[in-house]
Amino acid sequence: MEKILIKERPFEERPREKIIKYGVSYLSNAELLAILLRTGNKNMSALQLADYIINSDKEGIYRFFNITFEELTEFNGIGMAKACEILSCIELGKRIFKGNIENKVKIKSPKDIFDYYSIDMSFLKKEVFKILLLNTKNEVVKDVDISVGSLNSSIVHPREVFLEAIKRSANCIMLVHNHPSGNVNPSEEDKRITNRLIEAGNIIGIRILDHIIIGNNKYYSFKENFLI
Repeated sequence: MEKILIKERPFEERPREKIIKYGVSYLSNAELLAILLRTGNKNMSALQLADYIINSDKEGIYRFFNITFEELTEFNGIGMAKACEILSCIELGKRIFKGNIENKVKIKSPKDIFDYYSIDMSFLKKEVFKILLLNTKNEVVKDVDISVGSLNSSIVHPREVFLEAIKRSANCIMLVHNHPSGNVNPSEEDKRITNRLIEAGNIIGIRILDHIIIGNNKYYSFKENFLI
């Protein structure tokens, strides 16, 4: 690969200049990452290195949701400082997105749940099961992680699910978990667990409003599909 420095490109094709002239939304994913990298390595420019990093994994840009410091520093041209800057930018983006949602959130539909949690849960490598406690205005007042790993009835036990709801005198909760495969269709175990929790909730007087499965930029609602 011939190394082509950014400063050797036509002025209007350089990432920083494109931001100034057209706005940041006009930049490609590789150009955005190149700005953070600033420099490449002895064989690649910053832009070539950015493109190589993004295309080194089948998830493409989405791998950055869960990328680690160790994974970043495996690339020739990314040291401690660059890795920390990239991770900081990713985390800042997550917080801005979630903070903007939190300031407005009022659960009116399953999509509101997806919008709230998709940034954190769509690309996780393991299944995470959590409950959401809602107030009388249908606002999320707290979420609690119940289990991490493949869902089964021994891990997702009614005792753990309803403990926090009872402590906070909640009268309804929502269930949320992700499918790392990206396929949001519920498994038979998902259905069994949901039915078991609904039965337990009915006994103690805490309603389960819905169970949302989050996948690759999409979701499945038990309520919308008449399973609750």
